[in-house]
Amino acid sequence: MQRRSFLKKAGFGAMAGSAAVAVPAFAQSSPKINWKMASSFTAAQPALFGSAQVFCKMVEEASGGDFSIRAYPAGELAPALGVMDAVGNKTVECGQTASYYYYDQNPAFCFDTAVPFGLNARQMNAWMLEGGGMKLTREMFAPRHIINFPMGNTGTQMGGWYRKEIHAVADLKGLKMRTAGLAGEVLSRLGVVPRQIATGDIYSSFENGTLDAAEFVGPLDDEKLGLNKVAKYYYYPGWWEGCAQLSLYVNDGAYNGLPKPYQALIEAASRYAGVQLLANYDANNPAALRRLVAKGAVLKAFPREVMDASYTAANAVYAELSAKNPLFKKLYESYMGFRDNVVPWFRVAEGSFNNYMSIVLASRQK
Repeated sequence: MQRRSFLKKAGFGAMAGSAAVAVPAFAQSSPKINWKMASSFTAAQPALFGSAQVFCKMVEEASGGDFSIRAYPAGELAPALGVMDAVGNKTVECGQTASYYYYDQNPAFCFDTAVPFGLNARQMNAWMLEGGGMKLTREMFAPRHIINFPMGNTGTQMGGWYRKEIHAVADLKGLKMRTAGLAGEVLSRLGVVPRQIATGDIYSSFENGTLDAAEFVGPLDDEKLGLNKVAKYYYYPGWWEGCAQLSLYVNDGAYNGLPKPYQALIEAASRYAGVQLLANYDANNPAALRRLVAKGAVLKAFPREVMDASYTAANAVYAELSAKNPLFKKLYESYMGFRDNVVPWFRVAEGSFNNYMSIVLASRQK
């Protein structure tokens, strides 16, 4: 969808019209405002950080330059894992991040991004916008002085890179793996030793023996990190991330001080940037995967034994967290209730269609 068409449908038809008429009209009634955005991602992650830039560009263009937001890569305004604090403290007005990075502060935050055996990208969007997810996550972040907006999704991720094959659960015992959050907690129940490693250090951690395996995102991002050069086996699916939603955090005081048109523009621009990010991954992951395989990566599916053991471990973790964390329980019941309701529908319609198309296309390629 073109930006002009999106603006019209988002209620910004005047801004999408001729610049000679629309922009001056907007400028006459709105002040010039400059914000800074701290991102959890680096400029070396063009899809992820690029999504923040798409958002900022749309805000500036749609406001005729009156509302300007500049995105800064991780480390420039705030550490990669410090965006929540930076926005909450109003060190910056807004930030781009993934809420599960703050698992240690409260595991309930993971429901704003991804949890093991959870929703896929479309289902997550449906839960947030039509299933009560937005209301619940807004309530969750309110004490942090943060207003959250969904701003993109990676889609279902891969299961990571491994230096040895995984035939059974026993092969996971003692495996030093780059992962964190709820995924790390679940995998630790299967014998994995979770390691929190910064993105830029994953490659060298394989080289120096700190890691035996690592999960990041998927083909597009993994190829840029060169992970195929340090680990041969590329497993799927990433059951801990049926999707991974990124979030725009806005300081509540800064947001409430904006004119209403600017507030509406933030919501419209965040949704536009979100659509663009998922399209980027869906369009570019296939070619990246083919390149990785051509370079020697070996695609492997996790054995059913591993999947079943992981599912059982995940449910045990959920039960324990729900018993001691009322906020987690509240989010869990809504999120998983939505999952259990929507997955059968997806199986009937899209699942059957996708399975048939996979069979047909596979037979054509023989």
